[in-house]
Amino acid sequence: MNVWTIANQKGGVGKTTTVASLAGLLAKQGKRVLMVDTDPHASLGYYLGIDSEEVPGSLYDVFVAHKSLTKDLIRQHTVPTLVENLDLIPATMALATLDRALGHQEGMGLVLRNLLKLMEDDYDVALIDCPPVLGVLMVNALAASQHIVIPVQTEFLAIKGLDRMIKTMELMGRSKHTRYSYSVVPTMYDRRTKASPAALEALAQQYGDTLWPDVIPVDTKFRDASLAHLPASHYAAGSRGIKAYERLLTFLMAGEFDHVKVS
Repeated sequence: MNVWTIANQKGGVGKTTTVASLAGLLAKQGKRVLMVDTDPHASLGYYLGIDSEEVPGSLYDVFVAHKSLTKDLIRQHTVPTLVENLDLIPATMALATLDRALGHQEGMGLVLRNLLKLMEDDYDVALIDCPPVLGVLMVNALAASQHIVIPVQTEFLAIKGLDRMIKTMELMGRSKHTRYSYSVVPTMYDRRTKASPAALEALAQQYGDTLWPDVIPVDTKFRDASLAHLPASHYAAGSRGIKAYERLLTFLMAGEFDHVKVS
């Protein structure tokens, strides 16, 4: 099972849209996809028409039971979406209390990795949507991931947020004696402005080989798709935004990022 984490310590850069779009495209290919929402705001669930406060269980319950995880327990907290082959372990606001309530317990940094190990025969790909803050949830997401996708809006304030994310991965990698594989993905690109091309040029200068050599453009179809509670792949398959995500998915599936590492 491929495991990709979509993360950035800045909000509003397209993380949830990236998860939903990639997941939808994979599902259309017949892949079995598990999405894991680790953001207490639960935007991914709302995007797909799932009210996380009304579901019988959530990711928080999985963390509470982390010492006795079973496949059956995980399935009890997994919700089907409107899209065939696409399931979600939803977030709830209770996740916001996780660091304070359970963060000190032994083994809390590997709960997601253990969860996905149990489910690897049930799914082909897992996508983890991250909160924009460093804590036990992001630690879990990075530890569970084979590759990290970092969406960054093509404007200069977002690049500052990217700097923080890269430094976080460097610090965590050194402390855990590991290296994280990652790709920086420019999002919300608007060639009609001066800011987007300038920001893209700055990204290329600063991040070189770690930068995906393409962009996700501004596309109102993403907003319309969320209103319809569908991935844009199923709402507007021919849109320019989804065509861009198709190229990103091809890149990820090909494993062309194997050289991209944090030392």
